[in-house]
Amino acid sequence: MPQIVVLPHPTLCPDGAVIDAPAGQSLCDALLHSDIEIEHACEKSCACTTCHVIVREGFESLTDAEEKEEDLLDKAWGLEANSRLSCQVMLDATDLVVEIPKYTINQVSESH
Repeated sequence: MPQIVVLPHPTLCPDGAVIDAPAGQSLCDALLHSDIEIEHACEKSCACTTCHVIVREGFESLTDAEEKEEDLLDKAWGLEANSRLSCQVMLDATDLVVEIPKYTINQVSESH
């Protein structure tokens, strides 16, 4: 079971968090199941960028992003070389350290 370290985020996770999640689950679902309310305006269908994360450690262990995800990431706020959409990251046995960017391109925060 991989461990995910979430770096502090001013509103979603002010103190940061360390969570365990089952392999095979999406990173987005793992965050949501741990009460880290990451935005997911498209309901995790890879149609927006609101669940954008930056993978600070463990990025090389992830499967490559598909073309659709890569195209969407180009629109994400704060894009970095190790950015991913958390709805598209499927966890394996590797631990991750992730940062949730301070902003999204979403004009209004979604409450789910």
